[in-house]
Amino acid sequence: MIYIVEDDVGVRELELYALKQAGFEAEGFSNAASFRAAIKNALPSLVLLDVMLPGEDGVTLLQSLRREPRTRRLPVILVTAKDTEMDKVRGLDAGADDYLSKPFGVMELLARVKALLRRSENVKTEAVISVGSLTLDRERHQVIADKTPVELTHMEFELLSFLMTHAGKAVTRDMLLDDVWGLNYAGDTRTVDVHIRSLRMKLDVCGGMIHTVRGVGYKLEETP
Repeated sequence: MIYIVEDDVGVRELELYALKQAGFEAEGFSNAASFRAAIKNALPSLVLLDVMLPGEDGVTLLQSLRREPRTRRLPVILVTAKDTEMDKVRGLDAGADDYLSKPFGVMELLARVKALLRRSENVKTEAVISVGSLTLDRERHQVIADKTPVELTHMEFELLSFLMTHAGKAVTRDMLLDDVWGLNYAGDTRTVDVHIRSLRMKLDVCGGMIHTVRGVGYKLEETP
């Protein structure tokens, strides 16, 4: 089941029609309140979430979903008329898995939905990952660096998770963009560098575990 949170009736009906024609079950909601009531009963496989909603906006709703253990890993695609890079970065940092700008084509909508569902099914099942003095707990959305809890944004958390699951291996910036930000993210590799710098600062002494591999990208090692 896919839930659509969109106050524009025309857009909502288009999304519902496209998804149902493609074989998906889908249900639409015009505001955050009706969506919240629905997820109390059952969680969908994916959410298409508009940013400009009446009352509680989409980004605020998304942030609240990411704070709750039950909905923390719920796949979400932000759908909005805002399409500047900063808007996309804000949405992705708030916890979006992908970003779709209006106006969009039906084929693009379906391609992104299918790609995110595939990525969600292939997420590694390890709840807790430890590398040296660094521990990441996906279920609790918690990071412990040298025995100290560290607060990370959603994208910083996902970036660290990817580096830790590939510990000891050099990964390119393009690989990080594709796997962490999603195949359809339109930003450039500077986005990765900015988040790496932020991660290193927040991890303090453990930040030195993230090594720059010249001409390639980054690698996380057990020792700084």
